[in-house]
Amino acid sequence: KFQKKAAAGHRAMVPGGTSAMGVALLLATSTSASWLAGSRYLRHRVRAALPTPAMLLQVKPTNPPAASKLPVKAQDSVGVLLLNLGGPDNLDAVEPFLYNLFADPEIVTLPTFLQWMNKPLAWVIATSRAPSSREGYASIGGSSPQLATTLAQGRALVDVLARRGLKAKSYVAMRYWHPFTDEALAQVKADGIQRLVVLPLYPQFSISTSGSSLRLLERQFYQDQELRQLKNVVIPAWYNRVGYVNSMARLIAQKCDKFEEPSAPFIFFSAHGLPKTYIEQLGDPYKAQTEATVEFVMARLRSLGYSNNFTLAYQSRVGPVQWLQPYTDDVIRELGAEGVHQMVTVPVSFVSEHIETLEEIDMEYAELAEDCGITHWERVPALGLDEGFIEDLASAVLEALPSMDERPLQEINEGRPVSLRVVNDLVQLRSKKDISIEYGPVRYSNPRVGFTPRAEVINGRIAMAAITLASALSYSQGTLWGDVLRGRIPYGWW
Repeated sequence: KFQKKAAAGHRAMVPGGTSAMGVALLLATSTSASWLAGSRYLRHRVRAALPTPAMLLQVKPTNPPAASKLPVKAQDSVGVLLLNLGGPDNLDAVEPFLYNLFADPEIVTLPTFLQWMNKPLAWVIATSRAPSSREGYASIGGSSPQLATTLAQGRALVDVLARRGLKAKSYVAMRYWHPFTDEALAQVKADGIQRLVVLPLYPQFSISTSGSSLRLLERQFYQDQELRQLKNVVIPAWYNRVGYVNSMARLIAQKCDKFEEPSAPFIFFSAHGLPKTYIEQLGDPYKAQTEATVEFVMARLRSLGYSNNFTLAYQSRVGPVQWLQPYTDDVIRELGAEGVHQMVTVPVSFVSEHIETLEEIDMEYAELAEDCGITHWERVPALGLDEGFIEDLASAVLEALPSMDERPLQEINEGRPVSLRVVNDLVQLRSKKDISIEYGPVRYSNPRVGFTPRAEVINGRIAMAAITLASALSYSQGTLWGDVLRGRIPYGWW
């Protein structure tokens, strides 16, 4: 129904009867986008998105199962782990926060032979950027509000799940400042959680955001024998969920309604930037998913009767490398030069307020827009505790729970590509223990008795060290050959 309404809304707006692309505007089957003629940036963005596989860029309907039908036993304790970037909680924390950020190899990627420079380089960058960043945080109150918002989102999510019949606890793991991932996992263990839903609070997946948090989580998760036994599932991205799209569209519509003609203001989507190498060399899906988000939201607005022109640009670039374009500041200047005077700015990839919205958009870009002749500027707030948004996150959690007990047998039967860990996901550990498979992300059904393979290796190395020491001592005393003949080496010494 949503897709039909959106498609009808698009057809009503298409000049000359040109067929619209509906909700799945990024399908590679149609290149006619003449209804976007209001801005050359739009035409550029749509053309860039068209080659993306259609199956990945469809709006996903919400269909959460009833809590009574979930494969969760009454005694099972369920946790929801929210992943986010994090931010300094005071001005003294700005520099160490920046160090943690730039020391992440997913953020500053160096060639293999230069990876030893990650931490020294991070120190240099953090030290040089700290004064200006400290000024930025001082201008928004002296700290990042992201943690407080994320904790509140977790509590609201737990309340919605409780109303739907699922008792759960929420946890927050920040990537670059407290509470860190290990702190959150320690609390998960202390609470005896048995099923864990991992929910990154990034609508669009990127190697540098969700990917970095998930890689760290995986490493810490599977180094712990107790955590290995947890059933878990990850929701990697949710940019295409109907509830999220509708919430974004509703907040934008509320700002458009402040203008005398709601369809008059130019809707300016500003997303966090990313170096182009992530897209071109690493295959990062962030750009395609961000563009899809914009198309989905605008499709919803069209179905509600809004015909605003719109565009997408990228902010927060750092350093001399090429980042995703067009850049937010460049587009604001060009739109001002083209005679745009009314604008609604949308932080498309942010679900909580932090320095990129409160300082970069609300101060720097708002001032730039005024200088460029944009006289009426409205900024859409981050989703935060929006009721529809939280309800949709709860639906995503409920939909994800059954997959904890599913194995990839269907993919195997259909011959579809699967992860290298398909054996870990498919085979029970009892059969694995018989062939001494110890390492990797597997769950232990029963505790292992005796030395682990790693302990046996360490034990052997200690023995070899003792034999070497005894041999060296005997050689130095001139009794080596006699000690060997008499059996003192290795048995007697050991």
